[in-house]
Amino acid sequence: MSFPPRRPSRPVLRRRRRGAALPTVLALVALLIAVLVGARVLADVWWFDELGFLPTFSRKLWLQLGLFVVGGALLAAAVAVSLTVGYRSRPVYAPLSTEQAGLDRYRESLEPLRRVVVVVVSVAAGLFGGSVAMSRWETLLLWLNRTSFGTRDAQFQLDQGFYVFTLPWLTFLVSFLTAAVVLAGVAGLAAHYLYGGLRLSGGGQRTTRAARVHLAVLATLFLLLRAVGYWLDRYELLTSASGHVRGVVGPTYTDVNAVLPAKAILTIVAVVVALLFLAAAFGLSWRLPAIGTGLLVVSAVAIGGIYPWAVQKFQVTPNRASAESEYVKKNIDATREAYDLSDVEVTTYEADTTTSSGQLTQDAQTIPSVRLLDPSVVSTAFQQTQGQRGYYKFPETLDVDRYTTADGTTQDAVVAARELNLAGLSPNQRTWVNEHTIYTHGYGVVVARGNDRNANGSPSYLEANVPTSGEVDIEQPRIYFGEGTTDYSVVGGRDNEIDYPDGSAAGFATTRYDGSGGVDVGGTLEKLVYALKFGDQNILLSSSVNAQSKILYDRTPRERVEKVAPWLTMDGDAYPSVVDGRVVWILDGYTTSASYPYSAQTELGEATTDTLTTTQGSSVQALQDRTVNYVRNSVKATVDAYTGKVTLYAWDETDPVLKAWRKAFPGTVQPTSEIDASLMQHLRYPQDMFKVQREVLASYHVTDPGSFLTGQDFWDIPEDPTTGADAAKAKQPPYYLTLRMPDQDEARYSLTTTYVPSSTANNSGTQVLRGFAAVDSDAGTADGERSPDYGKIRLLELPQSTTVNGPVQIQNNIRSDTAVADQVRLLSVGGSSEVIYGNLLSLPVGGGMLYVEPIYAQSTGNNSYPQLRKVVAVFGNSIAIDDTLDGALNKVFGGDSGADAGDQGAPPTGGQGTTPTQAPTQGPTPAPTGGATSGDPQADLQAALAAAKQAITDSSAALALGDFAAYGEAQQRLSTAVDSASAAEGRLEGTPAPAPTASPSASGAPPQGGTPSGTPTP
Repeated sequence: MSFPPRRPSRPVLRRRRRGAALPTVLALVALLIAVLVGARVLADVWWFDELGFLPTFSRKLWLQLGLFVVGGALLAAAVAVSLTVGYRSRPVYAPLSTEQAGLDRYRESLEPLRRVVVVVVSVAAGLFGGSVAMSRWETLLLWLNRTSFGTRDAQFQLDQGFYVFTLPWLTFLVSFLTAAVVLAGVAGLAAHYLYGGLRLSGGGQRTTRAARVHLAVLATLFLLLRAVGYWLDRYELLTSASGHVRGVVGPTYTDVNAVLPAKAILTIVAVVVALLFLAAAFGLSWRLPAIGTGLLVVSAVAIGGIYPWAVQKFQVTPNRASAESEYVKKNIDATREAYDLSDVEVTTYEADTTTSSGQLTQDAQTIPSVRLLDPSVVSTAFQQTQGQRGYYKFPETLDVDRYTTADGTTQDAVVAARELNLAGLSPNQRTWVNEHTIYTHGYGVVVARGNDRNANGSPSYLEANVPTSGEVDIEQPRIYFGEGTTDYSVVGGRDNEIDYPDGSAAGFATTRYDGSGGVDVGGTLEKLVYALKFGDQNILLSSSVNAQSKILYDRTPRERVEKVAPWLTMDGDAYPSVVDGRVVWILDGYTTSASYPYSAQTELGEATTDTLTTTQGSSVQALQDRTVNYVRNSVKATVDAYTGKVTLYAWDETDPVLKAWRKAFPGTVQPTSEIDASLMQHLRYPQDMFKVQREVLASYHVTDPGSFLTGQDFWDIPEDPTTGADAAKAKQPPYYLTLRMPDQDEARYSLTTTYVPSSTANNSGTQVLRGFAAVDSDAGTADGERSPDYGKIRLLELPQSTTVNGPVQIQNNIRSDTAVADQVRLLSVGGSSEVIYGNLLSLPVGGGMLYVEPIYAQSTGNNSYPQLRKVVAVFGNSIAIDDTLDGALNKVFGGDSGADAGDQGAPPTGGQGTTPTQAPTQGPTPAPTGGATSGDPQADLQAALAAAKQAITDSSAALALGDFAAYGEAQQRLSTAVDSASAAEGRLEGTPAPAPTASPSASGAPPQGGTPSGTPTP
């Protein structure tokens, strides 16, 4: 009666409200998460279905879900069962001790929440286990669809497929089950200790019988799994790096004669100790398993550690060459096979360094194909001359392809797609409708001749302008899918899309997408799903989205291929080509493994990083940084730039890894026979594959085990000598060139690289040339038939007695050469122009090594771009600079090189030059050209420099106004002024005006002349 009746009811009501609120909030959160996840999954279902790859998505999804459920259930059950057994087998009365008294309050606090704690801990373990298990879906799928390699390893005589497909899955299973047993053991120890089944202090028995049985069973399972692990470790020795011979993968002498027997012994000991624990669980003394555990630890230290160390120290080290030779040979052979280097053709190349007239006569096919346009430099030139509008853009680094010209010859070309650039819209144009329904696509592919340019130094185009015109037949020029197209667009609906700028009253032509690509987004459900997916309510609310609308997203070529073929590693450079009148993106896909026996390991990210990926990584990317020891370019992929259709073609149909994936995802990869001739002629050897191969070949060109062990003849890829400080110490990228190697009958489209000694490649030592490699990159011209020489790597080894300068030395000589320095100084025009050194190309011609480097000049004014002004040629100690490659080569080789480069700088024929479809406006007033002479060389030089500076200013002003006629006239004045300045400087030095000869840079002799007055400068 002393307690009011309402007082006890209040807290009860408050507890009920709190109890009801929390589940409600949790339910709402769970519902929201389910809706968001469901929207993304449903969007993916529609996306994959539209592309025809829905079975790939569903198989991967169900497999991941199955692994998550099984793995999560296993770990959750292990923890839950162990906790429950520990609780239910607790003693009725906890032993009386200070330790147990201290635990009483924890037991009392935990008891009301015990079930909740068990559930939470088990669920946490399950989530961890499920996430780990689902990440191994590729490992499981490869094991389920494993194939034979057809070859066996030298140690265990097992098919190589066991190591690539089966061993990784078995290793994962053992490690996962071990984790489950360990977590169960931790949970069991905690439960038994908390509830008195296990004591750390006090008299009498420290454990109850139930606790002993429980923990002994777990210890038995752990030791049995450890025994299996020891046994599998024997096989993993074939795929792991040896600690006894640096860089060598696979078992060495110590591994075979000490480690392998030790692993077998440890396996037996672990099984025996496991049985002792099992016996102890059912009444046997615990002393025996305790002794066995100590024996296992001692065995692991003595047999697994000390014994191999002793064998290595006292048997191998004194006789290293003879002891390790057999195993190093296995490593060399397996590595060359795993990286497709087993058939590299090696030739000793006695490179000549002397020059003579007509020396390049036998290289008449190679010299006209020397690519002067640097794809990493001329992007700005493409943008300024072919950008047309701010909402178009070209990538930072362009691509190299081949096209057949009107006269039937095949031309190396620099290509780029004119893609959409929403960032180029003005602020008042950045509306949702404009960005997602009006400005939806780019337009056309621009193709420039690789070995020529216009008279003003700008690219000479095979295909250009808007609408597109030229020698390349493009029927569908619109670019809806491209490297720079990262946002979604809604097309085909109410709004007309801007197609390209024209001379109409509106200023642009319009179109409406009618391609097969995209997902229908006209229904309410579709609008809601995509509004949730992109977090944009405009998709649901805008009247621009109607029943005919389609949504385009995931539009970059690499992203699309990676989604439909997640088992592939994609090359970092997709490139556009015109195939059957359509613009398609071509990509290379790799199958990889880290489990090929005896093969050396390579870090993909490190091997594929060079100056292009470090300075211009947005358009050329390095591969993801992971370790592999087997690589094949097994798939060629295409993405249609208009429809987004993805097609996968098997390129290496003999690759066992590809065979396994084709079994896992049947019908997703088309056979090689389905590649038609028009696509075949644009396929090329991939850069990233060659980067990995050249990295491996730097060491594994050495095939003699004794020489390999000394490492004295290892090479390195030289640093790129033409880059600035921001790319310091980055590797020189490989270059696509059409050239004839010394042992070839005709010039072939190739990918090339150079080598320098590894001991001096990264310090101030002499970087002489030690090797030159070229891989045949011409895929062929027939339907479904690869060229028999495609992928053939030819390696030229320069003898130790031959001294030929490497790229870094050549670049240093070019920069220090007096004649080159004079021309560069004139090009800079007192600092108003920037001089850019293009890619330094290396060619094994004329019996030696020819280096060619284009030099560009770019005004510091607005809207300027690099213009190809000079070409430097170097052979041996002879260096020459001229307006054309022809001129430079003739100077190097005594007035007549014997080959015609054909880079005369004439404007392109057919009317497809750089003039845009825009009427010229009034440009700046022409200034004096600086061509007249006064008899005073100093005065003439100053006048010429002033005229050149004015011409550069006028060029920039003309570009800003879009007046290309005035721009061309100003460029002509600049060319005349530069020539006049060169002639005046020659008179000041007392040298004649005729054309100079090559200057032997190494001797330090001064140049024999300057550029003759009146010679036009491209």
